[in-house]
Amino acid sequence: MSTIVAITHSYDKLSSFRVWPWGRQGNYMLFDILQELKRRGHRIVVTQGVPDRPPVGDAAILHVNATVTPPEYVAYAKTFPCCLNLGAADISKRRISGARLDRGDDWPGPVIVKSNLNYRGVPEVRLNRIAQSKGHEQPFPGAKVTAEYAIYENVRALPEGVFDDAGLIVDRFIPERENELYAARFWVFCGNQERCNRYVSPDRILKGSSVVRHEPAAVPEDLRALRSRLGFDYGKFDFVVHDGKAVLLDANKTPGRARHLGDKLKHEIVKFADGFEWQMQAASQGGA
Repeated sequence: MSTIVAITHSYDKLSSFRVWPWGRQGNYMLFDILQELKRRGHRIVVTQGVPDRPPVGDAAILHVNATVTPPEYVAYAKTFPCCLNLGAADISKRRISGARLDRGDDWPGPVIVKSNLNYRGVPEVRLNRIAQSKGHEQPFPGAKVTAEYAIYENVRALPEGVFDDAGLIVDRFIPERENELYAARFWVFCGNQERCNRYVSPDRILKGSSVVRHEPAAVPEDLRALRSRLGFDYGKFDFVVHDGKAVLLDANKTPGRARHLGDKLKHEIVKFADGFEWQMQAASQGGA
């Protein structure tokens, strides 16, 4: 059995305490996966921040809920024999988006303006507020929550200065279409285990409350190759298939707890714990 270290931010927690009868629950899917790994006999250590005396561990997972992981966390993660998601320290949309437009690009169709930060900058702002409440320096100075995504008919309709704002990114708006409906795909994975579904909605920007149907979907091989290049061992990809090609729109290295799965959640957690063990084994053999 192994000692597994989960590396989290100084002001973040993997779990929260719920009043009986729910007990302790995870804010993140990783909490449930680690609970299952603990049940299997692994020793689990969770660090908040970079400790003065790092614990001895056989493996780690870099689980800092921020778009760009601070360098001191990355340096700490490198001290372990293997560390999941070490290569996914930067998930900014400027790095991962397959639909990105730069000034001067030739694209006549609709465009969508997004935050360059994951989840519109909410995680960074939350961590800043916690630090400030403790009288500490903000870890992500200048971070702000941007407005909801906005769609424009073409580049000429964009507000002035959008391309000059480092906090924003302009993407081609290329949803999957199904008659009058719109579709997007979500791939959640851990090691060699995964779940991928296609969701359909009448809304151009898909939200859970507007979904009218979902079904399992295959993962395109080019997206698997992209996952490897981006250094993701664990996480969630949002993508569409446009003109027969998978286009990555968003990536998350700290997925939330999948409460919507209901009774299927336990089965999924067991499956992803299998994937975690597989990834550790692959890393120990030089195959990760």
